[in-house]
Amino acid sequence: MPEPTVLIVETTAGEPPIEFLGETSGLVYFMSMAHSERYGADHPLARAASIMKRRMKLAINPLLNFGDANAETSEERQLLEKLWQDASPVAIAARAAADAIETTDDLRDLTSRFPDLPDRLRELAQIAEWAAQREAKVRLTYAL
Repeated sequence: MPEPTVLIVETTAGEPPIEFLGETSGLVYFMSMAHSERYGADHPLARAASIMKRRMKLAINPLLNFGDANAETSEERQLLEKLWQDASPVAIAARAAADAIETTDDLRDLTSRFPDLPDRLRELAQIAEWAAQREAKVRLTYAL
């Protein structure tokens, strides 16, 4: 059986204080679909992101700044270095997305295949808040 896709959160403060309490593949899928939404993706997670960004005016762009952890070329390694970002906006975006999913019927329906998504978003927010309290940056990557 293949390994699940995993979200990796690194901080410049060292290891984050908590681990995700469940599988993070749904979080990676949401982030990927939210990123591809601007290119016309019609996946339910892309539609959920569109509602968040356009109708609800949520600033979820910090969640869209991520990349493949397996950099093989010098160009890919340079791109990875550009992924470091302030932690506080990541925390705010993750918490806002979780709140929106939990309180909006349309979003609950569109994300129903990923029932743990709000929990993983809140855990991401906790990690980013921990880093922000230490004035650290975070980098979001994934491994397949």
